[in-house]
Amino acid sequence: LVCATPPRARVSIEAVMYAALAVAALGFNGPLNRPVAGRANVVMEKSRAVPMLDLNPALSGLLGAETGFDPLGLATPGNKQWMREAELKHGRVCMLATLGYVAVDLGFKFPGEKYAGLTSLQAHDAMVKSGNMFWLFLVCALVETVTFADNIDMLTGESSKKGGVLGFDPLGFSKGKDADRLALAELKNGRLAMIASIAYIVQCAISGKGIIAGSFDVLAQ
Repeated sequence: LVCATPPRARVSIEAVMYAALAVAALGFNGPLNRPVAGRANVVMEKSRAVPMLDLNPALSGLLGAETGFDPLGLATPGNKQWMREAELKHGRVCMLATLGYVAVDLGFKFPGEKYAGLTSLQAHDAMVKSGNMFWLFLVCALVETVTFADNIDMLTGESSKKGGVLGFDPLGFSKGKDADRLALAELKNGRLAMIASIAYIVQCAISGKGIIAGSFDVLAQ
């Protein structure tokens, strides 16, 4: 049909065919938004920590999240207390771990011959081999089991409990006028300890020495 028609008619028929294809393609597009008169553009607040990213609204009012560092957008209004619980728990464990790591390399060890020649780097494998790590795992599992229900309630938003508040505060630090300052200090020290504990292990694994001896060797260079 196209070959048998005059050139001008052929152009018209081709134009109609292309227009029909274009209209058919619109059927696969979503509905277009109609402009609404008087609607102002919403400008999202930027993260202070990562200025090229928008601030996650879920971080609003959360102690220690003032800089807005959440590049992966992990926090939501429903899970932010659960995330804070996990962050504080890991931070507290790592604060104890960094202190214990240094203490062992300074010579503070459990009594007994099997502990005498161990460094902090060797302690993990030695404890697993001796079976002592099982008892530590059992204690951790017991703690997690007891707190499991509260953690699930925080994750689903059914609990008003704040993340990291375990009810253990014999010195009353959480009730004084410096409560927020001390809570922020704990959070920041915990974050630093999580980084430090990894750095300790990597340094000792590379140098083959304890954290104290290895650090002095680095300073001497």
